[in-house]
Amino acid sequence: MKSLLLLLAAAAGTLFGQERPVVLKTSTLYDGKGNTLHNSIIVVQGSKIARIGGPVPANAITYDLTALAVTPGWIDTHAHIVNHFDNHNRLAGSDEPASQASWHIAENLVATLNAGFTTIQSPGANEDKDLRDAVARGVIPGPRILTSLQALDEKSGDAARMRELVRERKQQGADFIKLFASKSIREGGQITVSQAQVDAVCGEARSLGLRTMVHAHSPESARAASLAGCASVEHGAYLTDDVFDFLAERGTEYDPNIGLVLQNYLETKRSYFGIGNYNEEGFAFMEKGVTITLETFKKALKHRNLKIVYGTDANAGAHGQNYREFIVRVRDGGQDPMQALISATSLSAQSLNLGKEIGAIEAGMQADIVGFDGDPLKDVYAASRAVFVMKGGKVYENAAKGSKPGWR
Repeated sequence: MKSLLLLLAAAAGTLFGQERPVVLKTSTLYDGKGNTLHNSIIVVQGSKIARIGGPVPANAITYDLTALAVTPGWIDTHAHIVNHFDNHNRLAGSDEPASQASWHIAENLVATLNAGFTTIQSPGANEDKDLRDAVARGVIPGPRILTSLQALDEKSGDAARMRELVRERKQQGADFIKLFASKSIREGGQITVSQAQVDAVCGEARSLGLRTMVHAHSPESARAASLAGCASVEHGAYLTDDVFDFLAERGTEYDPNIGLVLQNYLETKRSYFGIGNYNEEGFAFMEKGVTITLETFKKALKHRNLKIVYGTDANAGAHGQNYREFIVRVRDGGQDPMQALISATSLSAQSLNLGKEIGAIEAGMQADIVGFDGDPLKDVYAASRAVFVMKGGKVYENAAKGSKPGWR
């Protein structure tokens, strides 16, 4: 009878309630912190990494990833996951039926996860909360989500009102705060808030244990954000060397978003044109912006102590292409491939205050593990070929024979 119970438990993938260990065999393993391991194994127990190396456990489920380059799950610190095109291939608005919107958003989630991005930070949408919770419950596959809920901007009120709104976001379940401190690149990027407003938002957020992400294209808005102790400056298209020095000195993170957001807008212009400030003038700004942001990124790389995290600002039409940021940073921006990988993994995890949980392959971390058909550190385009994706110990994609097409 005991032997029969053992056989039944093994067949069900468990042994007396204990999940069977999973072993990933690797030949090239990048741990996310700058180290490379060769010909090793990763032992996963439940949702976490139990150990690296050592003997293969008895009764283990084994995946052979020796033909792949293996990394931690990638992290996008700035992706608008609910934004999508509707059934008419236009930027979806409030008039779209909820049933249609839900499926398009589900497509965004799956595409992003299958691209190897196991965690994202999504700023600016109230719908993110329920989406975050549904993914966490396992109701729908997708990357781990952090959300700011609705963002704050110059129209939110004076400093006192902004403090109130930060407290409201905390009560509503926000993971962090998003503040617009400048106009968009389509409008020139000038500062739009006072130092008092920025101080109020970031100071109140910090007192509540929340980080603040600040949309800041201009030097003035970025400096204001750093001076207020905000966590990160987003975009920063027009930042100067003295401002980069200021950010680096104060430990403010910089998230440049140079490889996907503007390119996607230009490639899908017909889906955006005529909506809000998506007009000819706006698209002309974005055309110039591709070159401007790239040159600013090159300038940022010269500041060695500057923390450059990995965000894409992925919007409708861009989800699942988050890897393009890596390609542009390395191919066109000249960033060292290993440093770009660290940015997309452990550094971004630290920026989210999750550095002890995700962003690296080591014992005790969440088993967020990606295998690429090719080595992104040697062939930058391999970043577009994630063929094995595990998040929290669960395998979501396994096309390890290289059947997934890449991007160029």
